[in-house]
Amino acid sequence: MTTETSSTFSASTTTLPNQTVAQLLLEYLKLEGVDKIFGIPGGAVIFIIDQLRRQTQNFDFIVCRHETGAAYMADGYYRVTGKLGVVLTTAGPSAINAVTGSMNAQAGNSSVLTITGEVPEKFFGEAYLQEGVDARLDVNAIYRNSVKYSTLIPSPVAFKVLIEQALRDARSIPAQAAHISIPNDVAGTCVAPSGSSITFPASPASYRASPSATDLSRIDRAFVDLANARKPLIFLGNGARHALRDGDRLRRFTEFVHNLAIPVMTTPDGKGIFGETQPMSLRNYGMTACAWPQMYMGKTGTADHFDALLVVGSSLGELATSPAATKHYDPVLVPSGPFAQIDADQSVIGRAFPVTNGIVGEVAASLDALLNIAGDFQPSPEQADAINTRRALILQIKQTSPFEYPDARAGNAVPLHPAAAMRVINQQLDGAHVFIDAGNCVGWSLNNLVIDPPNQFHIALGMGPMGFGVGAVVGGKIGAPDADCIAIVGDGAFMMHGAEISTAAQNKVGAIWVVLSDNDLSMVSQGMAELFPPASDWTDFYKLGAPDLVKFSQGLGADAVAITQGPDQMAAELQTARTRARQDRKPQVLVLDIDTRPMPKYGWPDLKAAVCS
Repeated sequence: MTTETSSTFSASTTTLPNQTVAQLLLEYLKLEGVDKIFGIPGGAVIFIIDQLRRQTQNFDFIVCRHETGAAYMADGYYRVTGKLGVVLTTAGPSAINAVTGSMNAQAGNSSVLTITGEVPEKFFGEAYLQEGVDARLDVNAIYRNSVKYSTLIPSPVAFKVLIEQALRDARSIPAQAAHISIPNDVAGTCVAPSGSSITFPASPASYRASPSATDLSRIDRAFVDLANARKPLIFLGNGARHALRDGDRLRRFTEFVHNLAIPVMTTPDGKGIFGETQPMSLRNYGMTACAWPQMYMGKTGTADHFDALLVVGSSLGELATSPAATKHYDPVLVPSGPFAQIDADQSVIGRAFPVTNGIVGEVAASLDALLNIAGDFQPSPEQADAINTRRALILQIKQTSPFEYPDARAGNAVPLHPAAAMRVINQQLDGAHVFIDAGNCVGWSLNNLVIDPPNQFHIALGMGPMGFGVGAVVGGKIGAPDADCIAIVGDGAFMMHGAEISTAAQNKVGAIWVVLSDNDLSMVSQGMAELFPPASDWTDFYKLGAPDLVKFSQGLGADAVAITQGPDQMAAELQTARTRARQDRKPQVLVLDIDTRPMPKYGWPDLKAAVCS
């Protein structure tokens, strides 16, 4: 057993004068590189917001219009920057309003810390206004069942240990969401006795570490299985995103799959991690998938079925494994030969499908190991023949259109076909961040957008809440002020959280919203028409009152325009919106009058209405 020397200890710590919990909280956030906080102030966080006012040189407190929107913004900010997203709300209902966004961040493996206020500890259990401890509301318990880590700070003495645990979990690999609740009197109390100083970490490395290792023997086995297969396949999930944002690693990975002719597909939330115009890309599988993956995999139980799969950074959830018009968790994804799955979280390996080679490892380290092994590989004559055969097969597959509605996507019909709207957006993406909300915009964007880095595609399909894209695009634009940040949203979700346009306007944030407006909750009405015909029973059943979304947006401070004349008008107005967003730093809204008849081809085969006699 070894003990840390005093010199080592002093190198990893520093000394601060005595501070209140609120002051020390901000010191930890500064240590983590935080300079943006999203939220809504209130009476239970008065000591924290007083410190934020005193430290405007260090922190920008972005006051949002709703706590859920604030959490979506923090999530979007993390997705774009990789920096910790921070949410600050007051007690009771304010804290609960932020749960949805925090829970969504957890489901999407976003590094988000939610800080909520609480009534003074000395009044617990006395029906104090907005109490969230002992008045039929337990905020901490709700968050404990929603995010990776949640705690109530019981005293100033406990603060350092508990905030460091929250930061360890939030900044872990995979990234997580965490929550702390701070009673108001605790926040305003000094951490140490009067006249004392505080020992403080010199860097985050003093209290947290990230995994950077993998299982080399199992990685070697995975490579051998891929190299020896007749039809190998690689499946990338969102957990591979940060590893492949490294330009050199992405270049090496691209060379590897090209040299061995191993095709790559992604999950819906991993879309675009590997460039979708690359020769070896089969684009996205799962919900409203590209046509190409299914064509390559072939049918289960036939000689044509693919025979090796490597999954990287995906938990293989429902939407990642259920292509349109097939069953959920489609067994076609199980190859006829080896099945390897790499993930830093051992709990998801083999959870949905049986694997032959489960690899617990950090994704970047695992890919580096795989690529190092591949660098020395020289194919045998038999392997070279298989590589050439695959290359020809992939080229043949790509003669088929990848889109569900290829003619409509390429067309100029009025009213605007949603697939054509995606084409217009695609043509103007240039190092952009695209945020997708819930609803039919999911299907249209997944199937019709073609994403190549440095363009980035952000979607929240772990939970799929309406309003994510509406709020997240603001946080994304704050994190990347020089990049186009575009949200593709339905009118239902836009009305849920469209008030955050005002947040963008107040803070001079040039986010862009493209609203698919059909005055309906169409994913529901069209889906119900499929499941419970006749379709006429569902017409007008979920109408939204025909709101004027242009005036709504303008009233909140945006430039807004209705697109009623088809793709050419949309292209011109989107270009104008992009220019104004950059030059004027003003939010922009395009309200698209879309054709209400087509629907994405989700497929609903597992759900049948019961017939009772």
